[in-house]
Amino acid sequence: MKDDLEAASDPAPLFAAWFAEAAASEPSDPNAMQLATADRAGLPDVRTVLMKAWDERGFVFYTNTESAKGLQLHENPQAALVFHWKSLKRQVRARGAIETVTAAEADAYYATRSRGSRIGAWVSEQSRRLDSRETLERAVADYTAAHEGQEIGRPPHWSGYRLIPQSVEFWRERPFRLHDRIVFTRVGGGWVKDRLYP
Repeated sequence: MKDDLEAASDPAPLFAAWFAEAAASEPSDPNAMQLATADRAGLPDVRTVLMKAWDERGFVFYTNTESAKGLQLHENPQAALVFHWKSLKRQVRARGAIETVTAAEADAYYATRSRGSRIGAWVSEQSRRLDSRETLERAVADYTAAHEGQEIGRPPHWSGYRLIPQSVEFWRERPFRLHDRIVFTRVGGGWVKDRLYP
């Protein structure tokens, strides 16, 4: 019987199976992924973000659109990501174009956030210089007091992005560093599958 890497002909069902296993085994944040972007000059930048949705279209994360990553994605709307699930000895990599999610999608996700997180989205000038922790805490307290009992709507500078994969690679650790690597590359409306040397 073929294993899951050999049997898969499309990355979406395979990612679904691997992510379900990660959700059951990883002690913290199985949806954490490293997101790499680049500025207009091509200088790369990478950080860990949380995937908040995914489907056959791609992987979705949310951020302040005026943050470093938001500005980089505006200048250069393509990115790469990596999930590394250490407990499973697996990782998934994807590369592709970036699109902004719809306002309805952003509103729906924002509505699931805690009140404190919603206030934080308004108060944090993400990625910009902060003179002290006290300045941030004072801004949170002032905003909280000024909006007591009010609904905290989504800021205009806060939204989501979807990475639309051009390629998705599945990596599984094997002995002697002879790891399994299967990559799916989008061609037209379908996927071409290849095995890579470790």
